[in-house]
Amino acid sequence: MIYTTIINEFNTLKNPPDKIYYKGNLELLKMPKISIVGSRKMSVYTKNLTFKLAQKLSQIGICIVSGGAIGVDIESAKASLPYHIGIFANGLNKIYPKSNELIIKQIYENALALSENEPNHIPLKHDFLARNRLVVTLGDILIITQADLKSGSLNSAKHALEYGKDIYVLAQRIGESDGTNELIANYKAKIIYDIDIFVAQMQEYFSVQKCYTQNYDEFLEFCKNGANLDEALERYGELVYDYELDGKIIIDGVLVRSV
Repeated sequence: MIYTTIINEFNTLKNPPDKIYYKGNLELLKMPKISIVGSRKMSVYTKNLTFKLAQKLSQIGICIVSGGAIGVDIESAKASLPYHIGIFANGLNKIYPKSNELIIKQIYENALALSENEPNHIPLKHDFLARNRLVVTLGDILIITQADLKSGSLNSAKHALEYGKDIYVLAQRIGESDGTNELIANYKAKIIYDIDIFVAQMQEYFSVQKCYTQNYDEFLEFCKNGANLDEALERYGELVYDYELDGKIIIDGVLVRSV
């Protein structure tokens, strides 16, 4: 079922949505929230650090907000479920993009999905830019992990600056994330040099205590009773092999299971 709700944070916008449709757990709105956005064509470096960053933030009781797109958005969702809010440009009866269907369904069922558009709405180009303002507004802080010049992520940065929200970016090599490097050059963003130090700073900033999710590992839970290796790779990528190297899982032919 799809329901409607009012979200107070959106009332601060110059063009607030008429109504918000949702599926999932509205209790997540009460948590401290950080928005994570970035490139659809992220590098392996960005992918790994985005996952690590979102996972560690969710483990200390911070809910991650994203736009549900391919790339950085969906990687942050994988890492932070069930403490994730996805804000979609499409209506919630229409899963978009289809390549993210598996994770988006998990957001619907175990986290929270929001949209300002009617349930059967098919998104147009302007809907994605409009969605960005909601993603930025709902988060207390904005993190951009990778961005090109003239990208949607820089449009999100514009909204964040307009509403006085702090922006953080990952340290990136010259030429690999020109958008975030430009934000740094213009003193519009702060750099995350160390994930653990940043997470500790956020814990102090929000005065949150480590919640029970610290001992909950979604990937290990996924593998607990044995899982298909191809499905595990599709959902969790290089994390599968990282956990194998750490001795946390065993890959046995086409199956992967927790130790």
